[in-house]
Amino acid sequence: MHQLSCEQVTALLSFYVEDKLSDKLTQYVREHLEQCPQCMEKYVKLKNMFGKFMDTQNQVVENPYINKQYEDFKSNLSAYVDNELNDFENIRLKKIAISNPLARQDLENIYTFKKLLHSAFEKTKNDMKTDYSKSVLCKLSQDCSNNAKVDPFIKLTILFFVMVTFIVAGMIYILYF
Repeated sequence: MHQLSCEQVTALLSFYVEDKLSDKLTQYVREHLEQCPQCMEKYVKLKNMFGKFMDTQNQVVENPYINKQYEDFKSNLSAYVDNELNDFENIRLKKIAISNPLARQDLENIYTFKKLLHSAFEKTKNDMKTDYSKSVLCKLSQDCSNNAKVDPFIKLTILFFVMVTFIVAGMIYILYF
């Protein structure tokens, strides 16, 4: 049987409480605790402290800034950033952002994200050789200088009808005059 000293057990107690010792070492510490009332008392105190610590870790700490007003702010944040609210709602949300640190942080985060997206878009747009946004807008508005191009099939069809018209007109002129 292997005997541990009180100093050794005291050094191992936190690992013993957290069940992080090997099976053999756990057995040696358990045997010492059964024989030594002073170490057993330290173990009980440490185990109670560890239990209380774990309980506080598992409890949800209620944040005083999370309230109905903050929840309302979060639900309207996107509309606020996109300027989709009326003046009264804008002022109300600004007041919430000023008075509530969580709301202020959310607003800062969303503006930072929006700025990041915009800069990424601008960088990508500048790296592209073709500006697709202009071509899409041009096609939508039908106001492009490129609209002067006519489909070759339409050109041939018009040319064919013009030729047929002149031939028919020429035949009518020859037959009736």
